[in-house]
Amino acid sequence: MHLLCNIRLIMTRESPSLLPRISRLLEGYGSNLKLARLRRKYSAESVSQRAGISRKTLSKVERGDPTVALGIYARVMQVLRLENDLGKLAVDDLLGRKLQDADLAPRRRAPKRRSQAILLHEAGFDSPKESF
Repeated sequence: MHLLCNIRLIMTRESPSLLPRISRLLEGYGSNLKLARLRRKYSAESVSQRAGISRKTLSKVERGDPTVALGIYARVMQVLRLENDLGKLAVDDLLGRKLQDADLAPRRRAPKRRSQAILLHEAGFDSPKESF
């Protein structure tokens, strides 16, 4: 009985929800993959078989389901010969570059401290050790 309760708890856990904007982007991405498949006149069965996934998983991909791993999306893209589009993900990181540029501003350092013996020597005074 205890084991069944643990299994039920594990299976009912929900993943953190996405922002609505991100959900819409994923749905649009899945829709684009479905359109690409249909333009090529590939059946869902053949694409899922070539990608090594079930038809149900392909259906989730084409709906933009966020629970599907990125690797699955990549395999579907490979079947559709869209794998080069993976290189476009996060390619133009404007916010990251702005943050990096703000952090790269030259910093002014305090001058290094010089020892008292060096300062006395430069001023023409010998250190007490040298007077012997």
